[in-house]
Amino acid sequence: MTETSGPQRRLAAAGVIPYALAVGGMVLAWQIVIQPYIERAPVEAAIRIAPTSPLVLRRAAESELAAGRNDNAAALSRDALSRAPFDVKALRVVGLTEAKAGRLDEANEILTLAGNWSLRDDPTHAWLVEHRLRRGDYASAFAHADTLARRRGDLQPPTFRLFTLAATRDPQRVLPVLTDLLAIRPPWRPGYLTSLYEADGSLPVAANLAVLLQSTPAPLTTTELQEFYANAMAQRQVGIIKTVRARLNRPASGSAVTNGRFDDPTAPEPFQWSLVQKSGAVAEAMTDELRPSNPALRVEYDGYSAAVIAHQRVFLAPGAHHLRFQFRIESGEPTDRMGWNITCDPGGRSILSSSAVPVTGAGAWTSSAVKFSVPEGCPSQLLELRGRALDNRKPMVVWFDEVAIDAFKPTPN
Repeated sequence: MTETSGPQRRLAAAGVIPYALAVGGMVLAWQIVIQPYIERAPVEAAIRIAPTSPLVLRRAAESELAAGRNDNAAALSRDALSRAPFDVKALRVVGLTEAKAGRLDEANEILTLAGNWSLRDDPTHAWLVEHRLRRGDYASAFAHADTLARRRGDLQPPTFRLFTLAATRDPQRVLPVLTDLLAIRPPWRPGYLTSLYEADGSLPVAANLAVLLQSTPAPLTTTELQEFYANAMAQRQVGIIKTVRARLNRPASGSAVTNGRFDDPTAPEPFQWSLVQKSGAVAEAMTDELRPSNPALRVEYDGYSAAVIAHQRVFLAPGAHHLRFQFRIESGEPTDRMGWNITCDPGGRSILSSSAVPVTGAGAWTSSAVKFSVPEGCPSQLLELRGRALDNRKPMVVWFDEVAIDAFKPTPN
């Protein structure tokens, strides 16, 4: 046998390389051409073209599983996994075939691994949610449900119903888990809280979560708390509102009138003042030049436009009360042109209608008080500062401060 010299071997290799590159290019081109086909073609056609492709084997396994042929699905998925050991979908099919065969512990281990490998494999996490719920493992089940809700907006409604149903049926175990989940502020938190006001009978869940979240690093925001109060009020759940307010102390429950000094813009509605901003009537909390360290309510009113200048909801017990306030006339003649009104809600029964500027002053701060009584059957009230419109314009500017309501206590003899 003749031995080829080194230079000859290099020349021979050099001559082969172009052919090798050509063949490699053809193979690569073929793979590029067939790859989209085997991904989208019917499984029967794809497996004839690429019978050893892990992708095709996995697709065939999924097809067999969907058709109920569990043994075939198990064999095909394991074959695919042997060729592509980190194929999450193939691993998921293996796990599901174990579950269908009744080997739930093995299925749980396999699908837990698949879930850890990929947060994007929805069927895996859906199975884990159901399996963990059946075992009463709410923390793990909700963690996988969180994964689904973060990725799939279309899966949020059923996931939210799952959370709420579990919290309703097993509140002692579920509410702490759900609170921990909401306390990390997942992107679906606002949507879930809103869903509680759309489902019948879910307001108690919302109330419990409001109380539990208060002690976490992520209590309800002012906007979220306003949404709770507004929906509870719309459902006439005054008792729940009072309980939650007392537990949260938001706003402070020691005062019947919230932000009566006009220095706390963070208080949530409907307790917070709602101030008018319209032609003919403008109200704004700002610093009074006579008392620079003390904000107050400045009202510009034309005396002609009907307007509720400022209002808020209060919760007063039946019995006698005093409404106390301070006022200062900046300009105009506002005497008896603005009034304090308190009405029962529901029903609209008036229990107070009194002048907010009862006397003419020279611009100094003046204190005033008026007595009224809250009847039985008046669970909440609307406190309003109204403009008393007449048939001519008389511009005026008045300041208000230190608005408060307290129970009337007769002076002992």
